[in-house]
Amino acid sequence: MSQSADKVIDHELLFREPEYQAMLGKKKDHEFNHSDDKVKSIVEWTKTEDYKQKNFARDSLAVNPAKACQPLGAVYVANGFAKTLSFVHGSQGCVAYYRSHFSRHFKEPTSCVSSSMTEDAAVFGGLNNMVDGLANAYSLYKPDMIAVSTTCMAEVIGDDVDAFIKTSKQKGSIPEEFDVPFAHTPAFVGSHITGYDNALLGVLRHFWDGKAKTTEPLVRVPDDSINFIGGFDGFVVGNMKEIRRIFDLFGVKVNIICDPSGSWNTPTDGEFRMYAGGTTKEEVVAALHAKATIVFQEFCCEKTSKFIAEHGQEVVVLNAPIGVAGTDKFLMEISRLTGKPIPAQLEKERGELVDAMADSQAHLHGKRFALYGDPDQLLGYAAYLMELGAEPAHVLSTNGTEPWAKKVQALFDSSPYGAGCKVYPKRDLWHLRSLLFTEPVDFIIGNTYGKFLERDTKTPLVRMVFPIFDRHHYHRYPTWGYEGGLRVLVMLLDEFFEALDGNTMEIAKTDYSYDIIR
Repeated sequence: MSQSADKVIDHELLFREPEYQAMLGKKKDHEFNHSDDKVKSIVEWTKTEDYKQKNFARDSLAVNPAKACQPLGAVYVANGFAKTLSFVHGSQGCVAYYRSHFSRHFKEPTSCVSSSMTEDAAVFGGLNNMVDGLANAYSLYKPDMIAVSTTCMAEVIGDDVDAFIKTSKQKGSIPEEFDVPFAHTPAFVGSHITGYDNALLGVLRHFWDGKAKTTEPLVRVPDDSINFIGGFDGFVVGNMKEIRRIFDLFGVKVNIICDPSGSWNTPTDGEFRMYAGGTTKEEVVAALHAKATIVFQEFCCEKTSKFIAEHGQEVVVLNAPIGVAGTDKFLMEISRLTGKPIPAQLEKERGELVDAMADSQAHLHGKRFALYGDPDQLLGYAAYLMELGAEPAHVLSTNGTEPWAKKVQALFDSSPYGAGCKVYPKRDLWHLRSLLFTEPVDFIIGNTYGKFLERDTKTPLVRMVFPIFDRHHYHRYPTWGYEGGLRVLVMLLDEFFEALDGNTMEIAKTDYSYDIIR
């Protein structure tokens, strides 16, 4: 054997050993076995314009969509509130997916429980599961709040979550006064950003509108504070630090509504923290009285933004601003809302970012990018690429809407670097594969799942979209603000130089200039 107790081979090398290669070679004996030539011819056909037309004509099938389901966004929201336990009314398997998805991205445990619905609950309803589940969750994990969301199973059978929670309280599962905000988050429609919106709306509605009609709604008494909502963000640990720093430099009191950065950045010091950080219930109540709310992701918070506006606040919606112009707009809105000048420190950081961009402009100018991910983030990245003189040639979002597509097109029309660039709402990564073969680009911006496109099309991937499983600690660094813009610039340049080094690696064959200066 190639491996023994004295000779342990890492998995990426183990299966290259002769005995494993022989075993894998026998797979053809047990599978449909088309000839290598036939397989090769079909593969080559899938790279053609003819196949692309057929690929884009499909309307009833998604192949590798660049999105997740609603409850994932709801679990994200629950983790953003202090001592709050996410309770998913559905099967254990669903919850295992949400927990593992976040844990693999953030490299931190993610607390979430399930009502453990099975076939019986699917037939008779999940009331008993809710009654017992809330009792167990309250007794075992001692949260200050339980945030309930739903899955496909609960929604298909039509479980009345509001009634179930009230029945659970009547049966003594949890105290009558205990806070249990809820949201209907059917996984078969929308995406994780829809779930984020519904869950955050559920929390605000619970506290502001009378806790499911069990108390009187709160009355707004305006003050000078500013609310901030970041939306679903895979870089939340670094970004929330940066946002708090910016508001501190302004000297403005900020209420960050839903801040899970503490949950996914706990120290290793011998103490397990099931709950860490997050927006407190008192802060949620205080948020009603704020002068205005800044929402960083318009398409991630459509219902929530409307709800806040209906309660008398000015709502400023942005699209995950990244880079110079995006950050400028964000800072000017803070200045306008508060009457305070932009701090000198931030003006200095702006100049430093502009200098860095000028230093590196020659390398990124004219480079073509394909982007996929969530709508707001793609707007931010696309705008920044054009600032750098690069071209966001293909911008694809599975959960993007037609209004979003029009906004992206308007962005393209505002710059000569947007000429010829195209936007693709409601398309998936198999569509993107066709585009990469028929209309090649220099780089892809996306998440870990893009590595299969990278290998297939030989197009380098820059990982800047959730989830990122195969790289560590990206989430600890910001992408927002001038500091975030610098970080994104470095990530783009690193991938560019890696590709350049890969193409100039052979001495006296490809590395004619023996370049050590870039």
